[in-house]
Amino acid sequence: MKLAIKDETLGMWLGVVGVALFAITLPMTRLATGTQDAPQLSPWFVTLGRAALAGVLSAVFLLVTRSPRPAPHQWKPLGMAVLGNCIGFPLLLAFALRVVTASHAAVVTALLPLITAAVAAWVLHQRARLGFWLCAIAGSLLVVVFSVLRAQQSGHGFGFEWADLLLVGAVVAASVGYIYGAQVTPSLGAERVICWVCVMALPVTLPAAIALWPQQPVAASAWVGFTYVGMFSMWIGFFAWYRGLALGGALRVSQTQLLQPFLSILASIPLLGEPLDLVTLGFAAAVVATVVAGKRLSQPANPTVPRGAEPQARS
Repeated sequence: MKLAIKDETLGMWLGVVGVALFAITLPMTRLATGTQDAPQLSPWFVTLGRAALAGVLSAVFLLVTRSPRPAPHQWKPLGMAVLGNCIGFPLLLAFALRVVTASHAAVVTALLPLITAAVAAWVLHQRARLGFWLCAIAGSLLVVVFSVLRAQQSGHGFGFEWADLLLVGAVVAASVGYIYGAQVTPSLGAERVICWVCVMALPVTLPAAIALWPQQPVAASAWVGFTYVGMFSMWIGFFAWYRGLALGGALRVSQTQLLQPFLSILASIPLLGEPLDLVTLGFAAAVVATVVAGKRLSQPANPTVPRGAEPQARS
């Protein structure tokens, strides 16, 4: 009993570590790409380069641990995870963060848990109660209101900023990647899923990163941001997150992801010098509230899902 309690506690703390590492992805990506007025690394280079860095590290890990190759039926889900988590999410996020602040992006990406549950309901044919869909709609409307408000404050009129559409696309891409990756996690192993995803992309990402290597001078802070998203956001963070889910229980540990938008906003203050915006914090809290309610209603009243079968993942 004591050992089980220690495992649950360790799992919870590993989950918090994973979420904290993922939360810093937003300000670090903005450091790497810069802004429209002061661009640094190309979003294409940040996307492909971070995946290439994680791919090299993953190849070493798989060789050292003598990991077996995935079975033929596992390649398709892994391929979908490559498109969603290696390419789609980081690329759309990198372009968006050249336009909006990391705090702004934190509000939109706070919808990630709800969108992931919605994708699970669609791809895995899991039923959810009406209350879940009402929470999903409420959270989406909050993001729409926030985005329109920010567009007006920026002098762009009554409507979306195009960067908000990129952020929504990034959330959808990440969600699709998570669900397909989660399909093979029970059989392949959590750490090996992200490693094989990165290795599968390596034949494309490594040559592309070399070809896109910046020719102009780049600030040291941009390289710091790039190194972080390659080592921690794309690789090490998944080790802590998946291991935490396994030790502490997926349902319990996954609740720590609700801290992510607030940690992203707080990290943006010292890293980017962004002000502490109470409006942004308020919208983030409201979106998280819909996520909390939605997660409680994400399963039918009498779920028949076997214990441990529910997919959980994170970016």
